[in-house]
Amino acid sequence: MKKSVLKKYAGLIVKKGVAVQKGQEVLVVAELDQPDFVAMVVEAAYKAGAAKVTVDWHHQPLEKIHVRGRSLKVMSTVEAWEVAKLERRAEVLPCMIYLMSEDPDGLKGINFKKMAKSAQARMKILKPIRDTMENKYQWVIAAVPGKAWAKKLFPEMRASQAVERLWQYILKAARADGDDPIAAWDAHNADLAARCRYMNSLGLTEVEITSSNGTNIKIGLIENSVFMGGAEAALGSGIVYNPNMPSEECFITPKKGAAEGIVYSSKPFSYNGQVIDRFRVRFENGKAVEIQAEDERQTEILKQMIAMDEGAAYLGEVALVPFSSPVNRTGILFFNTLFDENAACHLALGRGFSNCLVDYEKYSHEETKALGINDSMIHEDFMIGTADTAIVGITKDGRRIPLFQNGEWAF
Repeated sequence: MKKSVLKKYAGLIVKKGVAVQKGQEVLVVAELDQPDFVAMVVEAAYKAGAAKVTVDWHHQPLEKIHVRGRSLKVMSTVEAWEVAKLERRAEVLPCMIYLMSEDPDGLKGINFKKMAKSAQARMKILKPIRDTMENKYQWVIAAVPGKAWAKKLFPEMRASQAVERLWQYILKAARADGDDPIAAWDAHNADLAARCRYMNSLGLTEVEITSSNGTNIKIGLIENSVFMGGAEAALGSGIVYNPNMPSEECFITPKKGAAEGIVYSSKPFSYNGQVIDRFRVRFENGKAVEIQAEDERQTEILKQMIAMDEGAAYLGEVALVPFSSPVNRTGILFFNTLFDENAACHLALGRGFSNCLVDYEKYSHEETKALGINDSMIHEDFMIGTADTAIVGITKDGRRIPLFQNGEWAF
Protein backbone atom coordinates (compact mmCIF):
# COMPACT_ATOMS: atom_id res chain seq x y z
CA MET A 1 0.00 0.00 0.00
CA LYS A 2 1.31 3.46 -0.90
CA LYS A 3 2.91 5.29 2.00
CA SER A 4 0.96 8.46 1.13
CA VAL A 5 -2.35 6.60 1.45
CA LEU A 6 -1.38 5.10 4.80
CA LYS A 7 -0.26 8.49 6.13
CA LYS A 8 -3.67 9.89 5.17
CA TYR A 9 -5.33 7.01 7.08
CA ALA A 10 -3.10 7.63 10.12
CA GLY A 11 -4.07 11.30 10.01
CA LEU A 12 -7.76 10.39 9.79
CA ILE A 13 -7.49 8.18 12.89
CA VAL A 14 -5.75 10.93 14.83
CA LYS A 15 -7.76 13.94 13.64
CA LYS A 16 -11.26 12.55 13.07
CA GLY A 17 -11.13 9.35 15.06
CA VAL A 18 -9.64 10.23 18.43
CA ALA A 19 -9.47 14.01 17.71
CA VAL A 20 -6.16 14.68 19.47
CA GLN A 21 -5.93 18.20 20.91
CA LYS A 22 -2.82 20.23 21.68
CA GLY A 23 -1.19 19.20 24.94
CA GLN A 24 -3.01 15.89 25.32
CA GLU A 25 -1.31 12.56 25.97
CA VAL A 26 -1.98 9.64 23.63
CA LEU A 27 -1.78 5.90 24.25
CA VAL A 28 -1.64 3.60 21.22
CA VAL A 29 -2.46 -0.08 21.80
CA ALA A 30 -1.31 -2.34 18.96
CA GLU A 31 -0.14 -5.81 17.97
CA LEU A 32 3.28 -6.27 16.33
CA ASP A 33 1.89 -6.60 12.80
CA GLN A 34 2.30 -3.10 11.36
CA PRO A 35 5.06 -1.24 13.24
CA ASP A 36 5.65 1.19 10.37
CA PHE A 37 2.01 2.24 10.40
CA VAL A 38 2.05 2.58 14.18
CA ALA A 39 4.97 4.97 13.72
CA MET A 40 2.86 6.98 11.25
CA VAL A 41 0.07 7.23 13.84
CA VAL A 42 2.53 8.36 16.52
CA GLU A 43 3.97 10.98 14.17
CA ALA A 44 0.47 12.19 13.22
CA ALA A 45 -0.43 12.51 16.91
CA TYR A 46 2.62 14.70 17.59
CA LYS A 47 1.80 16.83 14.53
CA ALA A 48 -1.71 17.29 15.97
CA GLY A 49 -0.15 18.71 19.14
CA ALA A 50 0.13 15.69 21.44
CA ALA A 51 2.46 16.30 24.36
CA LYS A 52 3.36 12.63 24.81
CA VAL A 53 2.60 9.46 22.86
CA THR A 54 3.10 5.98 24.32
CA VAL A 55 2.76 2.66 22.50
CA ASP A 56 1.55 -0.42 24.37
CA TRP A 57 2.52 -3.49 22.32
CA HIS A 58 0.68 -6.82 22.49
CA HIS A 59 1.35 -10.23 20.91
CA GLN A 60 -1.12 -13.13 20.91
CA PRO A 61 1.50 -15.94 20.93
CA LEU A 62 2.98 -14.46 24.10
CA GLU A 63 -0.45 -14.35 25.71
CA LYS A 64 -0.87 -18.08 25.08
CA ILE A 65 2.55 -18.79 26.60
CA HIS A 66 1.72 -16.70 29.68
CA VAL A 67 -1.62 -18.43 30.24
CA ARG A 68 0.07 -21.82 29.94
CA GLY A 69 3.06 -20.95 32.12
CA ARG A 70 1.57 -18.88 34.93
CA SER A 71 -0.50 -20.21 37.80
CA LEU A 72 -4.05 -18.98 38.26
CA LYS A 73 -2.93 -17.16 41.40
CA VAL A 74 -0.21 -15.28 39.53
CA MET A 75 -2.53 -14.47 36.63
CA SER A 76 -5.17 -13.16 39.05
CA THR A 77 -2.81 -10.92 41.01
CA VAL A 78 -2.94 -7.20 40.28
CA GLU A 79 0.43 -5.68 41.10
CA ALA A 80 0.69 -2.29 42.79
CA TRP A 81 2.33 -0.80 39.70
CA GLU A 82 -0.63 -1.90 37.58
CA VAL A 83 -3.03 -0.06 39.88
CA ALA A 84 -0.79 3.02 39.85
CA LYS A 85 -0.60 2.91 36.05
CA LEU A 86 -4.38 2.78 35.66
CA GLU A 87 -4.90 5.46 38.32
CA ARG A 88 -2.58 7.77 36.40
CA ARG A 89 -4.55 7.06 33.22
CA ALA A 90 -7.75 7.95 35.08
CA GLU A 91 -6.14 11.20 36.19
CA VAL A 92 -4.60 12.20 32.85
CA LEU A 93 -7.32 10.75 30.57
CA PRO A 94 -5.06 10.18 27.53
CA CYS A 95 -6.56 9.72 24.09
CA MET A 96 -6.78 5.96 23.41
CA ILE A 97 -6.06 4.56 19.94
CA TYR A 98 -6.67 0.82 19.55
CA LEU A 99 -5.24 -0.64 16.33
CA MET A 100 -6.71 -4.10 15.76
CA SER A 101 -4.92 -6.72 13.66
CA GLU A 102 -5.34 -9.91 15.68
CA ASP A 103 -5.49 -13.39 14.22
CA PRO A 104 -9.16 -14.52 14.56
CA ASP A 105 -7.88 -17.95 15.64
CA GLY A 106 -4.87 -16.64 17.54
CA LEU A 107 -5.95 -17.93 20.95
CA LYS A 108 -7.50 -21.18 19.78
CA GLY A 109 -6.81 -23.96 22.25
CA ILE A 110 -6.05 -21.62 25.14
CA ASN A 111 -7.26 -22.51 28.64
CA PHE A 112 -10.30 -20.25 28.52
CA LYS A 113 -11.57 -21.17 31.99
CA LYS A 114 -8.25 -20.08 33.48
CA MET A 115 -8.36 -16.82 31.52
CA ALA A 116 -11.92 -16.14 32.61
CA LYS A 117 -11.24 -16.79 36.31
CA SER A 118 -8.18 -14.55 36.34
CA ALA A 119 -10.08 -11.78 34.51
CA GLN A 120 -12.88 -11.97 37.06
CA ALA A 121 -10.41 -11.61 39.93
CA ARG A 122 -8.53 -8.73 38.31
CA MET A 123 -11.65 -6.79 37.38
CA LYS A 124 -12.72 -6.59 41.03
CA ILE A 125 -9.75 -4.26 41.52
CA LEU A 126 -9.44 -2.58 38.11
CA LYS A 127 -13.06 -2.03 37.09
CA PRO A 128 -13.89 0.57 39.80
CA ILE A 129 -11.01 2.70 38.51
CA ARG A 130 -12.12 2.28 34.91
CA ASP A 131 -15.66 3.26 35.85
CA THR A 132 -14.41 6.68 36.96
CA MET A 133 -13.08 7.28 33.44
CA GLU A 134 -16.29 6.40 31.60
CA ASN A 135 -17.27 8.86 28.84
CA LYS A 136 -14.53 11.32 29.89
CA TYR A 137 -11.84 10.61 27.30
CA GLN A 138 -11.54 10.30 23.52
CA TRP A 139 -10.93 6.88 22.03
CA VAL A 140 -11.03 5.12 18.70
CA ILE A 141 -10.84 1.54 17.47
CA ALA A 142 -9.41 1.16 13.96
CA ALA A 143 -7.77 -1.70 12.10
CA VAL A 144 -4.59 -2.65 10.28
CA PRO A 145 -3.95 -5.99 8.56
CA GLY A 146 -2.01 -8.72 10.28
CA LYS A 147 -0.62 -11.59 8.18
CA ALA A 148 -2.60 -14.30 9.96
CA TRP A 149 -5.82 -12.28 9.78
CA ALA A 150 -5.26 -11.55 6.07
CA LYS A 151 -4.54 -15.21 5.29
CA LYS A 152 -7.71 -16.21 7.13
CA LEU A 153 -9.69 -14.04 4.72
CA PHE A 154 -7.69 -14.78 1.57
CA PRO A 155 -6.10 -18.22 2.02
CA GLU A 156 -5.42 -18.64 -1.71
CA MET A 157 -3.03 -15.66 -1.77
CA ARG A 158 0.54 -15.24 -0.66
CA ALA A 159 0.80 -13.47 2.69
CA SER A 160 2.01 -10.21 1.16
CA GLN A 161 -0.82 -10.20 -1.39
CA ALA A 162 -3.39 -11.01 1.29
CA VAL A 163 -2.16 -8.14 3.47
CA GLU A 164 -2.36 -5.74 0.53
CA ARG A 165 -5.89 -6.89 -0.28
CA LEU A 166 -6.98 -6.51 3.34
CA TRP A 167 -5.51 -3.01 3.43
CA GLN A 168 -7.78 -2.13 0.48
CA TYR A 169 -10.89 -3.39 2.27
CA ILE A 170 -9.99 -1.71 5.56
CA LEU A 171 -9.38 1.66 3.92
CA LYS A 172 -12.59 1.47 1.90
CA ALA A 173 -14.72 0.48 4.91
CA ALA A 174 -13.16 3.28 6.97
CA ARG A 175 -13.87 5.85 4.24
CA ALA A 176 -10.15 6.48 4.06
CA ASP A 177 -9.56 5.70 0.37
CA GLY A 178 -11.00 8.89 -1.14
CA ASP A 179 -9.57 12.32 -1.81
CA ASP A 180 -11.07 13.86 1.34
CA PRO A 181 -11.70 11.30 4.12
CA ILE A 182 -12.50 14.07 6.64
CA ALA A 183 -15.35 15.41 4.46
CA ALA A 184 -16.60 11.86 3.89
CA TRP A 185 -16.83 11.31 7.64
CA ASP A 186 -18.57 14.66 8.17
CA ALA A 187 -21.28 13.67 5.67
CA HIS A 188 -21.61 10.18 7.13
CA ASN A 189 -21.92 11.50 10.68
CA ALA A 190 -24.63 13.93 9.55
CA ASP A 191 -26.65 11.06 8.06
CA LEU A 192 -26.37 8.90 11.19
CA ALA A 193 -27.29 11.87 13.41
CA ALA A 194 -30.41 12.59 11.32
CA ARG A 195 -31.59 8.97 11.60
CA CYS A 196 -31.05 9.03 15.36
CA ARG A 197 -33.01 12.30 15.68
CA TYR A 198 -35.96 10.78 13.87
CA MET A 199 -36.04 7.63 16.02
CA ASN A 200 -35.58 9.68 19.18
CA SER A 201 -38.61 11.80 18.21
CA LEU A 202 -40.92 8.76 18.20
CA GLY A 203 -41.07 8.15 21.95
CA LEU A 204 -40.34 4.43 21.64
CA THR A 205 -40.62 2.13 24.62
CA GLU A 206 -39.79 -1.16 22.88
CA VAL A 207 -38.31 -2.57 19.69
CA GLU A 208 -39.35 -5.86 18.13
CA ILE A 209 -36.92 -7.71 15.87
CA THR A 210 -37.87 -10.62 13.59
CA SER A 211 -36.16 -12.59 10.82
CA SER A 212 -37.05 -15.73 8.88
CA ASN A 213 -34.15 -17.62 10.53
CA GLY A 214 -36.17 -17.73 13.76
CA THR A 215 -35.11 -14.50 15.45
CA ASN A 216 -38.13 -13.10 17.30
CA ILE A 217 -37.45 -10.83 20.25
CA LYS A 218 -39.00 -7.84 21.97
CA ILE A 219 -36.63 -5.53 23.85
CA GLY A 220 -37.62 -2.77 26.27
CA LEU A 221 -36.05 0.68 26.22
CA ILE A 222 -35.27 3.07 29.07
CA GLU A 223 -37.70 5.99 29.14
CA ASN A 224 -35.12 8.78 28.84
CA SER A 225 -32.69 6.96 26.55
CA VAL A 226 -31.66 7.95 23.02
CA PHE A 227 -30.25 6.39 19.89
CA MET A 228 -26.69 7.42 19.05
CA GLY A 229 -24.47 6.94 16.02
CA GLY A 230 -21.18 8.14 14.58
CA ALA A 231 -19.49 10.98 16.42
CA GLU A 232 -19.69 11.44 20.19
CA ALA A 233 -18.59 14.17 22.61
CA ALA A 234 -16.34 13.53 25.60
CA LEU A 235 -17.86 14.40 28.96
CA GLY A 236 -16.36 17.57 30.42
CA SER A 237 -14.24 18.67 27.47
CA GLY A 238 -16.99 18.40 24.85
CA ILE A 239 -14.39 17.27 22.29
CA VAL A 240 -16.11 15.46 19.40
CA TYR A 241 -14.51 12.20 18.27
CA ASN A 242 -15.42 9.02 16.36
CA PRO A 243 -14.92 5.90 18.50
CA ASN A 244 -15.23 3.35 15.70
CA MET A 245 -13.74 3.34 12.21
CA PRO A 246 -15.72 2.02 10.40
CA SER A 247 -19.10 2.75 11.97
CA GLU A 248 -22.48 2.19 10.29
CA GLU A 249 -24.72 1.74 13.33
CA CYS A 250 -27.38 3.65 15.18
CA PHE A 251 -27.43 2.11 18.65
CA ILE A 252 -29.20 2.38 21.98
CA THR A 253 -28.77 0.80 25.40
CA PRO A 254 -31.87 -1.25 26.30
CA LYS A 255 -33.46 -1.58 29.71
CA LYS A 256 -31.94 -4.31 31.84
CA GLY A 257 -34.44 -7.08 32.50
CA ALA A 258 -36.69 -6.20 29.54
CA ALA A 259 -36.01 -8.68 26.74
CA GLU A 260 -38.18 -11.64 25.77
CA GLY A 261 -37.60 -14.02 22.89
CA ILE A 262 -34.89 -15.72 20.89
CA VAL A 263 -32.19 -14.57 18.48
CA TYR A 264 -30.02 -16.49 16.03
CA SER A 265 -26.54 -15.39 15.03
CA SER A 266 -26.21 -14.37 11.39
CA LYS A 267 -22.40 -14.14 11.23
CA PRO A 268 -19.52 -15.77 13.13
CA PHE A 269 -18.65 -14.14 16.43
CA SER A 270 -15.01 -13.54 17.37
CA TYR A 271 -14.47 -13.76 21.12
CA ASN A 272 -11.05 -13.62 22.80
CA GLY A 273 -9.20 -14.90 19.74
CA GLN A 274 -11.70 -17.69 19.04
CA VAL A 275 -14.36 -17.85 16.32
CA ILE A 276 -17.84 -19.01 17.35
CA ASP A 277 -20.50 -19.71 14.72
CA ARG A 278 -24.15 -20.70 14.40
CA PHE A 279 -25.54 -20.10 17.85
CA ARG A 280 -28.78 -18.94 19.43
CA VAL A 281 -29.63 -17.07 22.60
CA ARG A 282 -32.99 -17.18 24.38
CA PHE A 283 -33.97 -14.39 26.79
CA GLU A 284 -36.44 -14.38 29.67
CA ASN A 285 -36.94 -11.30 31.83
CA GLY A 286 -34.00 -9.75 30.02
CA LYS A 287 -31.55 -12.53 30.88
CA ALA A 288 -29.90 -15.03 28.53
CA VAL A 289 -31.28 -18.24 29.99
CA GLU A 290 -30.20 -20.47 27.12
CA ILE A 291 -27.19 -20.10 24.84
CA GLN A 292 -26.32 -22.84 22.39
CA ALA A 293 -23.91 -23.24 19.46
CA GLU A 294 -23.80 -26.15 17.03
CA ASP A 295 -20.31 -26.94 18.32
CA GLU A 296 -20.44 -28.05 21.96
CA ARG A 297 -16.96 -26.69 22.71
CA GLN A 298 -18.11 -23.30 21.48
CA THR A 299 -21.25 -23.62 23.58
CA GLU A 300 -19.09 -23.98 26.68
CA ILE A 301 -17.13 -20.85 25.78
CA LEU A 302 -20.40 -18.91 25.39
CA LYS A 303 -21.69 -20.21 28.72
CA GLN A 304 -18.49 -19.14 30.44
CA MET A 305 -18.76 -15.73 28.80
CA ILE A 306 -22.25 -15.01 30.16
CA ALA A 307 -21.15 -16.21 33.60
CA MET A 308 -18.29 -13.70 33.86
CA ASP A 309 -20.38 -11.56 36.21
CA GLU A 310 -24.02 -10.81 37.07
CA GLY A 311 -24.51 -8.47 34.13
CA ALA A 312 -22.84 -10.60 31.45
CA ALA A 313 -26.07 -12.45 30.64
CA TYR A 314 -28.06 -9.22 30.05
CA LEU A 315 -28.13 -6.95 27.02
CA GLY A 316 -26.08 -3.76 26.85
CA GLU A 317 -26.75 -2.66 23.27
CA VAL A 318 -29.21 -2.86 20.39
CA ALA A 319 -27.65 -1.64 17.13
CA LEU A 320 -29.39 -1.03 13.81
CA VAL A 321 -27.26 -1.49 10.68
CA PRO A 322 -28.70 -1.79 7.14
CA PHE A 323 -27.92 -5.02 5.33
CA SER A 324 -26.63 -2.92 2.41
CA SER A 325 -23.98 -1.23 4.57
CA PRO A 326 -20.64 -0.62 2.81
CA VAL A 327 -19.01 -3.25 5.02
CA ASN A 328 -21.56 -5.91 4.07
CA ARG A 329 -21.37 -4.95 0.39
CA THR A 330 -17.71 -5.98 0.34
CA GLY A 331 -18.96 -9.58 0.46
CA ILE A 332 -16.17 -10.32 2.92
CA LEU A 333 -16.62 -11.97 6.29
CA PHE A 334 -13.91 -10.23 8.31
CA PHE A 335 -13.94 -12.49 11.39
CA ASN A 336 -13.46 -9.25 13.31
CA THR A 337 -16.19 -7.64 15.39
CA LEU A 338 -15.20 -4.07 14.46
CA PHE A 339 -16.11 -4.83 10.84
CA ASP A 340 -18.71 -7.58 11.08
CA GLU A 341 -20.85 -5.62 13.56
CA ASN A 342 -21.02 -2.87 10.94
CA ALA A 343 -22.31 -5.31 8.34
CA ALA A 344 -25.53 -6.27 10.14
CA CYS A 345 -27.87 -5.42 12.99
CA HIS A 346 -26.46 -6.70 16.24
CA LEU A 347 -26.91 -7.03 19.97
CA ALA A 348 -24.30 -6.90 22.71
CA LEU A 349 -24.22 -8.88 25.92
CA GLY A 350 -22.79 -7.09 28.93
CA ARG A 351 -22.06 -3.47 29.71
CA GLY A 352 -24.41 -0.77 28.45
CA PHE A 353 -23.58 2.81 27.54
CA SER A 354 -24.59 5.39 30.12
CA ASN A 355 -24.26 8.20 27.56
CA CYS A 356 -27.39 6.84 25.88
CA LEU A 357 -29.29 8.52 28.73
CA VAL A 358 -30.53 12.08 28.35
CA ASP A 359 -28.44 14.32 30.66
CA TYR A 360 -26.30 11.31 31.56
CA GLU A 361 -23.66 13.57 33.09
CA LYS A 362 -26.04 14.30 35.97
CA TYR A 363 -26.10 10.71 37.13
CA SER A 364 -23.62 8.70 39.16
CA HIS A 365 -22.56 5.26 38.01
CA GLU A 366 -24.93 3.67 40.52
CA GLU A 367 -27.80 5.90 39.43
CA THR A 368 -27.40 4.87 35.80
CA LYS A 369 -27.64 1.24 36.90
CA ALA A 370 -30.83 2.03 38.83
CA LEU A 371 -32.32 3.55 35.69
CA GLY A 372 -31.72 0.33 33.76
CA ILE A 373 -28.20 0.59 32.27
CA ASN A 374 -26.62 -2.86 32.51
CA ASP A 375 -23.18 -3.07 34.11
CA SER A 376 -20.61 -5.77 33.38
CA MET A 377 -16.91 -6.38 32.82
CA ILE A 378 -17.71 -7.53 29.25
CA HIS A 379 -19.33 -5.96 26.20
CA GLU A 380 -19.56 -8.50 23.38
CA ASP A 381 -21.31 -7.74 20.09
CA PHE A 382 -22.85 -10.51 17.99
CA MET A 383 -24.64 -10.16 14.68
CA ILE A 384 -28.30 -11.05 14.14
CA GLY A 385 -29.26 -8.99 11.06
CA THR A 386 -30.26 -10.69 7.80
CA ALA A 387 -31.56 -9.67 4.37
CA ASP A 388 -35.14 -9.98 5.63
CA THR A 389 -34.81 -8.55 9.15
CA ALA A 390 -37.80 -6.46 10.22
CA ILE A 391 -37.65 -4.06 13.17
CA VAL A 392 -40.68 -2.31 14.60
CA GLY A 393 -40.58 0.48 17.17
CA ILE A 394 -43.42 0.41 19.69
CA THR A 395 -44.62 3.54 21.50
CA LYS A 396 -46.18 3.88 24.94
CA ASP A 397 -49.66 4.07 23.44
CA GLY A 398 -49.10 0.93 21.37
CA ARG A 399 -48.35 2.44 17.97
CA ARG A 400 -46.10 0.24 15.82
CA ILE A 401 -43.68 2.19 13.62
CA PRO A 402 -41.52 0.37 11.04
CA LEU A 403 -37.81 1.06 11.48
CA PHE A 404 -36.45 -1.73 9.25
CA GLN A 405 -38.04 -3.67 6.40
CA ASN A 406 -36.21 -6.40 4.48
CA GLY A 407 -32.96 -5.59 6.23
CA GLU A 408 -33.02 -1.89 5.29
CA TRP A 409 -34.09 1.39 6.87
CA ALA A 410 -37.85 1.88 6.55
CA PHE A 411 -37.52 5.66 6.55
